[in-house]
Amino acid sequence: MKEYDFLILGGGSAGYNAASTACGLGLKVGVVDGAEELGGLCILRGCMPSKTLLESASRYRTLRRAGEFGLSAGQISYSIDAMRARKEALVGEFADYRARQLASGRFDLHRGHARFIDPHTVEVSLREGGGTVQLRARTFLLATGSRVRKVELPGLEELGYLESDDVLELKSVPGSLIILGGGATAVEFATFYEALGTKVTLIQRSKQLLKEMDGDVACSLQEALVTRGVDVFCHTRLISAERGEGGQKRITFEHEGACRSVEAEEILYTLGREPLTEGLNLEATGARLTRGRLAMRPTQQTSVDHLFAAGDVAGPYEIVHIAIQQAEIAARNAARLLKGEGQPLEEVDYRLRLFVVFSTPEVAMVGMTEQELQSAGLAYAVATYPFNDHGKSLVAGETEGFVKLLVSEESREIVGAAVVGPHASELIHELVVAIRFRATARDLLEIPHYHPTLSEIWTYPAEELA
Repeated sequence: MKEYDFLILGGGSAGYNAASTACGLGLKVGVVDGAEELGGLCILRGCMPSKTLLESASRYRTLRRAGEFGLSAGQISYSIDAMRARKEALVGEFADYRARQLASGRFDLHRGHARFIDPHTVEVSLREGGGTVQLRARTFLLATGSRVRKVELPGLEELGYLESDDVLELKSVPGSLIILGGGATAVEFATFYEALGTKVTLIQRSKQLLKEMDGDVACSLQEALVTRGVDVFCHTRLISAERGEGGQKRITFEHEGACRSVEAEEILYTLGREPLTEGLNLEATGARLTRGRLAMRPTQQTSVDHLFAAGDVAGPYEIVHIAIQQAEIAARNAARLLKGEGQPLEEVDYRLRLFVVFSTPEVAMVGMTEQELQSAGLAYAVATYPFNDHGKSLVAGETEGFVKLLVSEESREIVGAAVVGPHASELIHELVVAIRFRATARDLLEIPHYHPTLSEIWTYPAEELA
């Protein structure tokens, strides 16, 4: 039986970075991954393939707008097969690189599915050759990711629907589509399909799109989607799914006190994900779960000291860079725990929590939202500035949305920021740095910004708050 200092279940972004960090600290490390392909959710079925397709859609939308800029693109079209081929080529390169990293020999890689048989032992059902092997470890990291969360909707399973994995295979583009959900995945795919000419309807159960964001941010995105022809229904109650009289798929739901129905060629299900712990037999470890979720501590420990978790399986955010941060903290804490020198364990700090949605327009935020500041009872001041009054935005023809700054009312330290608009995913990083170094609105205002650039838009709310 092989024994390890640190055994990691899951070889995705969290698992690999935990293994690399632990090896650097001198731990004997093993990784168990039973997926058909190595790479993890982000590389294989999440960030990289979806953003590759979104880039194609964005370029196509630019061609559609050529006339606005005095240009003629002629007869434009797109090839689904070519878009899928480009996506597969890029994802293949990313996945191959990750597979080489996992098989580099710095740590042991076991290709199989693990199941705990006691708090320090797992039994691994091997993918190749059958059989099992038992592995023991002094500490563990759960990095097993997440799966699609099923929400009961009468008739939906019988009717059939697409999930995000199906969309990434992209064999055809429906003429019309109903998207169930209003989170990041939902609005990104709404953006993608709308760009290609699909009639899209979004049905969100929460009172707004992107429930993690402030209401004004979500409202601005919704207005932009509606302008492009997307029908958006928020604060709904799903009732049923069935086949319509014309053969299309129908969703019936309650909205603003009335019962409504919409029909489309296809339905896309994006009602969230849940931690993937099935089959791990966590009962054997003594780890506490609440409604299927691990009870977590800021040190990335579960309720069992030697059992750590990171990424989607740990929560509270399903974001890759946070998963990596959690995993690296877990590895360092495992090393400290094993050395037994009484060093305090690190705690994850979400002060720089960063969230980006690659819709059109893009949406991004960092730090605290108004909702969170109000819930915490913290006094704050807020200022916004619209892109439709900003020179570089007007030149670029990208005038939807606004930027938003939140500062402590007393110290004027920047505590949060948000962007809806062009290149939001890039613009937000200036504010990540500002918040990291506890800059004030005055500090941001005094930093030179070249004219005309999108970045200088931050100086306007900064001036109001300084």
